[in-house]
This record gives sequence, structure tokens and C-alpha cells, in this order.
Amino acid sequence: MKKFLFALFLIIAAGFYIQVFSAVGCDLNDPDRDVKRFFPQSTSYKTDYFSISKLGGDELLKEVEKRLDDKFQGLYETIDVPYTLYTIFKDKEIIGYIHGINQKGLYGGLQVFLVYDIKGTVKNFYYQKLTSKAAKEFRSENFSKQFMEITLNDFKNYSPKTAQGGSSKVLSIKNPNTDDNVDFQATLRAVKKNLILTDIFVFSKKIK
Repeated sequence: MKKFLFALFLIIAAGFYIQVFSAVGCDLNDPDRDVKRFFPQSTSYKTDYFSISKLGGDELLKEVEKRLDDKFQGLYETIDVPYTLYTIFKDKEIIGYIHGINQKGLYGGLQVFLVYDIKGTVKNFYYQKLTSKAAKEFRSENFSKQFMEITLNDFKNYSPKTAQGGSSKVLSIKNPNTDDNVDFQATLRAVKKNLILTDIFVFSKKIK
């Protein structure tokens, strides 16, 4: 009987482990500070949580993968991963959005945040988390400013699988350290995925 109960406990514990750790979200470490940093004129913000499983399940996942031109995989890309969207206000007027996603890199996970205006144009880019020997170069202003004014349309024809395609803006983005091409390509994939998901959550008006 004791062996049976112990085995049952292990099964339940394993199930709990999978449920908790299979869905890895991406929140701002200090939203009050970060919202003010990117939107000094803001007066408030709200936080919404989305997941592909709740919004459309397998069909939506297939749509996202098709638009991304790559398959979701790993802990960062399960169908039930929670995505956190910050909607920024000046009084009662929406003035922008902040959204971050996790992405597998060479040495660990990347957390790539994009700051949007109300039309879906990227106004700022930054890593909240980055484990790389070239972290200083990747976090530099010279690298991050290359993503300014980027839109989803610029990444529409970019393929993470081949690391090719995209508009002239995308093609002009330079790797700050050619010794770490894996994290560079992971960053471009993360940006495209972020743009696609934010379009679904906000700009395509699927969410009222």
C-alpha cells in the first residue's frame, strides 16, 4: 500500500511539475519603472494575459507557425504559454503597448521586449534577459536602434528557418558580434514572433 501511495504521489508531482514549468511567461521585472521609462507621459497602464490555447487552440497555433514560418518548440513555446500585454494610457487615451516574449538562445533564454505605438510600429527594443558573451554589444544603443520604426510588414517575408528575407529595414540589421550568430538569429526570430502575437492580441482586432 505504501509503495502504491508513493507511486501515486510521484505521478501527481510529475503532473504538477509539467503544468507549472511547461508554460514560461514573460513579465516586466518592474512595470511601474519600465512603463515610465518608455512612456514618460503615461498616467496609468493595464495588464492583460493571453494564451494561444485560450484564444484559438491548435488552429491558432497553426496560424502563428505559418506566419512565423517556423514551428513552436520547447518550454518557451508551448500552446499554453501565458503572454503579458501592457496597455499604456495618458488619462483615458491609449498611447502604446509593451509586450515581451521568451526565446531560446545559445547560452540560455532571451527575453525580448518591444514597445509599440498605437499603430503597431516599434518605438523601442530591449533585452530584459540576455545570456551571451556578446551581451554588451547586443545591449548597445547602436544595435537596438536598428529595430526602431519596424513593423510586422517588414518581417512578413523573413524566415527564421533560413535567416533570409524581409524588407530592406530587416536586411540592414547588422549583427553586433559575428561570433554569436545564434543569438542574433534568435533575436530576429523573437522580434517576428513578438510582432505576430501582438498583432493577434491587439492590432488585428481579434481581441475586443
